[in-house]
Amino acid sequence: MQRIEINPMTRLEGHGKITIFLDDKGNVDNAFWQVVEFMGYEKFLIGMPIEEVPRTVSTVCGVCRAVHFMASLKAADGVYGVLPTETARKLRELFYYAHYVEDHMEIIYALGLPDFVCGPTASPAERNLVGLIMKVGVDVGRDVLKKRFAAVRIMEILGGRPTHPVAAIPGGWSKRLTEEERQEILKYADECVELGKFTLKAFKDLVLSNPQYVELIKGDVYKVVTNYLGTVDGNGKVTYYDGTQVFVDTKGNEIGRFVGKEYLDWIAERTLPWSYQKAPYIKKFGWKGIVDGEGTSLYSVGPLARFNVGNGFDTPGAQEAYEEMLEFFGGKPVHNILGYHWARAIELLHCAEKIKELASDESITAPDVRQELGEPVGEGVGIIEAVRGTLIHHYKTDNKGIVTDANIIVATTHNKGPINIAIKRAAENFIKEGKVDEGILNLVEIAYRPYDLCLACSTHTLPGKLPVQIDIYTKDGELVKSLRNFENLK
Repeated sequence: MQRIEINPMTRLEGHGKITIFLDDKGNVDNAFWQVVEFMGYEKFLIGMPIEEVPRTVSTVCGVCRAVHFMASLKAADGVYGVLPTETARKLRELFYYAHYVEDHMEIIYALGLPDFVCGPTASPAERNLVGLIMKVGVDVGRDVLKKRFAAVRIMEILGGRPTHPVAAIPGGWSKRLTEEERQEILKYADECVELGKFTLKAFKDLVLSNPQYVELIKGDVYKVVTNYLGTVDGNGKVTYYDGTQVFVDTKGNEIGRFVGKEYLDWIAERTLPWSYQKAPYIKKFGWKGIVDGEGTSLYSVGPLARFNVGNGFDTPGAQEAYEEMLEFFGGKPVHNILGYHWARAIELLHCAEKIKELASDESITAPDVRQELGEPVGEGVGIIEAVRGTLIHHYKTDNKGIVTDANIIVATTHNKGPINIAIKRAAENFIKEGKVDEGILNLVEIAYRPYDLCLACSTHTLPGKLPVQIDIYTKDGELVKSLRNFENLK
């Protein structure tokens, strides 16, 4: 049996590989997406004071730092049994919307659009961010990067650092916003809104105007039929910082909803012998394997999942864009995974509009940024919508607030099964009779990029033996021997 490897996978955070097995006729028999790095933050946190945890988990990676920071902070609130003050909550949300803008911008322009603007089968030397800028023009590229800086600057003002924030304290926010800073953020808010509008227009002009791309977006090659999980506010609108987590099935019907620790009633995780990453599924459906279609127990998270779960957005520009996408696909749920890119662009504008809304609120400079804390109650769950999808942090502590147990389920972990299905489906469609080249392999890679993979934080600590493979090569690169402490992939 012939084996094809895509190693390393490109345009993602972290390290992973794709292994494709061909049958005797050279057609795809099976395909596996493997996370080959291990972080295990759940172990690092044990023994740490809860106040230190948000700042520590923000170092998981340079991409997801704000989302882990925020989910951990909400869990720390729970450990002390408090909620943030009204002003502290506004500051947290403002910080978080800014993170969404800068992160979504990065994913759309650096990871997603090069496949469409430069061409899916173009040379890798051209199919990248530099190639994208050369296509759209240096002035456009410079202006987009300048607007992204506006969002990063807002994060720095509020969080104390542009990358790994330090403003977290249970029940509040460590730094009050001055009027001068509010005025500065208002100026940056306009640039963020312009970036959101420009990005949606660019997606229409560069992607939706191309009939071949429209066929790919609406077709069955990049289509994965799963259930969906997202967070909504009291009006059923898409929200990110806080709300109710809602499951809908493959037809769009609500399956159920939960908040806080109730996630344990809904989500189970399956350990896979061939990856450091586990595969979550809907507990009440039971494990049915890595399969999609009606009746599957797998679910997806992220921008397209939020689009499918929510009934729209609470800002005018994003709502208009939502209705346009809804009309394009002819209803919901949308299972065409390239729609993730479009939904991501809508959220970019939504968060920019929310920055403008919050920064226009003069009360956000009020001094009440911190709750008084009592003794720890010993357990807290923080759930947010990370940029890539639902993120859960769950801690237990002793009576001094020292962490004794931690469970973290991140977006890329939720999407483990659907991503594997997407990769296999694309491989089956494009690899025929053993014919494969660089362009075909990229058409396979296009299947995972909509999910915006972030792998560093997606691996867990496992009870028992950690699967390890050691490959021994000669100096000429010839494989001599493979040693592994787990069963074969097949």
